[in-house]
Amino acid sequence: MPTRPRRPARVPFLVVVALLAVALVVPTSASATSSPSKAADATLLRYARDTWASFVAMVDPASGLPADSLSSDGTTSVQTSVTNIGAYMWSTLVADRLGIIDHAEAVARLEVTLGSLETMEIHEPSGQYYNWYDHHTGAKLTAWPPTGAPLTPILSSVDNGWLATGLHVIASAVPEVADRAQALFDRMDFGFYYRPAVNRIAFHVAPDTGDSPCCYDTIVSESRIASYIGIAKGELPAKHYFGTWRTFPDIDCKWSWQEQRPVGRTRNYLGVDVFEGTYTYRGMRIVPGWGGSMFESLMPAMFVPEEKWPPRSWGTNHRLTVRAHREHGLDEAKYGYWGFSPASEPGGGYREYGVDAIGLNPDGYLSDAEKTNYDAGYDGCRVGKNPTPTYGDGVVTPHALFLAMHMEPREAYDNLVASFQRPAVAIDFEETTPEGEAYVGHLYQAQIQFDAPIAVRTLSLTPIDPNVLVQIHAAGVNPLDSKIRSGEFKRILPYRLPLILGNEVAGVVARVGSRVRRFKPGDEVYARPDQGRIGAFAEFISITEADVAHKPKALTMEEAASIPLVGLTAWRSSAVT
Repeated sequence: MPTRPRRPARVPFLVVVALLAVALVVPTSASATSSPSKAADATLLRYARDTWASFVAMVDPASGLPADSLSSDGTTSVQTSVTNIGAYMWSTLVADRLGIIDHAEAVARLEVTLGSLETMEIHEPSGQYYNWYDHHTGAKLTAWPPTGAPLTPILSSVDNGWLATGLHVIASAVPEVADRAQALFDRMDFGFYYRPAVNRIAFHVAPDTGDSPCCYDTIVSESRIASYIGIAKGELPAKHYFGTWRTFPDIDCKWSWQEQRPVGRTRNYLGVDVFEGTYTYRGMRIVPGWGGSMFESLMPAMFVPEEKWPPRSWGTNHRLTVRAHREHGLDEAKYGYWGFSPASEPGGGYREYGVDAIGLNPDGYLSDAEKTNYDAGYDGCRVGKNPTPTYGDGVVTPHALFLAMHMEPREAYDNLVASFQRPAVAIDFEETTPEGEAYVGHLYQAQIQFDAPIAVRTLSLTPIDPNVLVQIHAAGVNPLDSKIRSGEFKRILPYRLPLILGNEVAGVVARVGSRVRRFKPGDEVYARPDQGRIGAFAEFISITEADVAHKPKALTMEEAASIPLVGLTAWRSSAVT
């Protein structure tokens, strides 16, 4: 079995930008029968606004460069990567298009960022950027902050691919800075990574040592963004596209170490023999990635319309990949939620997550905390050790769902909102603290809509969060809850079950976001949470400050919890009258 160099775990920053890009494209890419409603569009825009606030907090105004991570106290890491920089640039454009910022601010921000890129040290022969820089000064890092451990500067093909993506987007869409962005894009030579003997691109090159491990070898990988750019610029031959595996071949038992026996046939394109193999999962034929994660499959499709250009290849495979994630989470593992991709472990640290059965790696990107490994064997060569696994506690990641919205807008949105309606939300960050962890049913989760130590580097968390975390003392039981549960209101309240009900709540403020001004920990409050964030039948709930009021001292918690929905209904009736 081949071994692979492990890429630095920087997914948490990149997934922050996935939401902004999805918020721009979902309304136009969704079909009429499955697209989210206007209310859903408003919810996505709210997520996007919160996400953009994270960028504001992470970017050094003097350099225009984003930090790689943001701590709960508002401090940022020293380091940034070229992937981070590219993502910040395209997200600035999206924030402009969505009306989150005005065009003048977008141009001003991009001018500062491009100014730094124009002066940062690069590898002159190739025009490629090094992987890590000081985000305050733009200096190339040779020691890893804050430990000071020696760091060998490398030129990463995939990370430079994401930087080039950001430059190309800006050059194509922002006339005021187009020439500057285009000049930087033009000088980046992706042929530098090409290895003709294998028709593939290297993982990276370390100019100081000459180290250059070879190579990205699977087509379902985020690395194909670098291949697309190199081919489009004429720096990589067109045949390079056919140099990577669809699956590993099926030759006797030579490749029987892979996850399962592939099905397919060999064809020739541009003089390259290509085994067009697929894996079989729940009756679907899918071209797998290395680990079966959503990120590997769908991230490049945010910029290259793969599902439209070759609808019978990428278009089919992307849809089946999303369907496989959905069926795995809901039907096979029965987590109640779906969407698996590299993220943080519930107890701290970082791990890849995916649907094991649609990954080439036999050790899997696994979908649960217990690391349950699916192993159906390899017919005639290797006996399966766990063909019908019993799964444990699933770990889902919101960024996987934002990526999935290209393929299944309605289903992905409903799943995402259902996750946020729980008292805690799916993990999508790198650090946790014991006092903040939450475990619910068969899904590991953590507070993600709240400014707390556990929610560092999250999907849409910012240190200017407007939410109030309430420890629930009483919850009102209302006919609305039973009607939501029975589906009577599904046309106007399209909740996806299972979810935590409860529309009225009274309790004590446990913590407040730094944007909150009217409440402090210890305040007794009552509330009617926004309909997109119900869930009062729980121990804690995160509520927007605007939906919370101080509890009258004369009322008990039980009495206060019975008022919000009924009182609001009465007030609206009197207003109409």
